[in-house]
Amino acid sequence: MSLVGSYVALSKPLAAALPVLLLAWLRFGIGALAMPHWLAKPATEVPMTGRIKRLLFLESFLGNFLFTLCMLYGVSLTSAVSAGIILATIPAMVALLSWVFLRERIGLRVGIAIACAACGIGLFALSKSELLTQEGRGLEPSLISKNAMLGNLLVFAAVVCEASYAVIGKQLTGALTPKRITALINLWGFVLMTPFGVYAALKFDWLAVRPATWLLLVFYALAASVWTVWLWMTGLKTVPAAKAGVFTVMLPISAALVGVLALGETLTGLQVLAFAIALAGVLLATLPAARVK
Repeated sequence: MSLVGSYVALSKPLAAALPVLLLAWLRFGIGALAMPHWLAKPATEVPMTGRIKRLLFLESFLGNFLFTLCMLYGVSLTSAVSAGIILATIPAMVALLSWVFLRERIGLRVGIAIACAACGIGLFALSKSELLTQEGRGLEPSLISKNAMLGNLLVFAAVVCEASYAVIGKQLTGALTPKRITALINLWGFVLMTPFGVYAALKFDWLAVRPATWLLLVFYALAASVWTVWLWMTGLKTVPAAKAGVFTVMLPISAALVGVLALGETLTGLQVLAFAIALAGVLLATLPAARVK
């Protein structure tokens, strides 16, 4: 999650240089080129059932394809603050879905950790109220206000997609290796995004892209499609999905730190407080449980 926040912050120049759908397509394509050897079936892996194949498709469809579209268009129709507050519900949504579908028990300490994570992210969003409509993609304020409800619903749909990604990933780690999951869901993402990517590519001026942008694109693709997914799936093999959801707080924290250290942005006292509350949730979730004698 820390790495996700880092590449999200550093991908701002990419979003300015490339259409988002083309950027997503290139991300999956570069990822596919980087890990063809991860597609090979290990000798110890049992044949995939129809259920596992369906889960692989859903993991990519919900966590990669639909999440990208809902987030992109949702943020363009609502304010950055509203989107941030809705995104603060990700830890709680992960816990809810893990309880419903995985029958994971949510203990008191993990419950408090989830609450701290949500409060921290929400407070951080409120502290950025001066940045309303920054993510509006050039839309007029009146149009944003008119479509705010639709935008909020789309962002909430993105929250459900992200929570589903964690819960489905937990189920997949019981049948497949993290590397194979990473490669397979990336391949599905490439297939799903190809029609949109090809359409955008045919209208794009490729000669206008600078060499530095291509280097940043390679880093973004490897981080988004390979490294972070592999790390997440490896962690899910041993960490309950509800507890893993608490770590989504590291995304805005690391993104803000990269903004301060690399992009010249500043942090307010309220933002520091928000991060402290969020990190308290991570600490609660990771402290070893007391042993019963």
